[in-house]
Amino acid sequence: MEKQTLPNSTLVLVMGILSIVGCCCYGLPGLIFGIVAIIVGSKATKTYKMAPENYKGYENAKAGKIMGIIGLVLSILFILWIFWAIAFFGWEALQDPELLREKMEEMQRNG
Repeated sequence: MEKQTLPNSTLVLVMGILSIVGCCCYGLPGLIFGIVAIIVGSKATKTYKMAPENYKGYENAKAGKIMGIIGLVLSILFILWIFWAIAFFGWEALQDPELLREKMEEMQRNG
């Protein structure tokens, strides 16, 4: 019997890659793609483990799931960094480069 390609293995790989790239876009796309990669990757892994002799392409699903986890963690860290910057500098300073420069200079003088 010829081996079939594992369902959604390519999708998991693409979503994993997009989660790492998407973490640089304020974290939200990376968060979404990472969650999708992990969920679909888990389902693909379960399907493969039931009958490994029937499927090929498990490596794609495994790599995509790992990249989804990495992208999810990076996205969460980026979102936390954004919240920290807003809390530390203030929303107004982040929108005005001159005010942000002044706050950073003041921080250097006091630090």
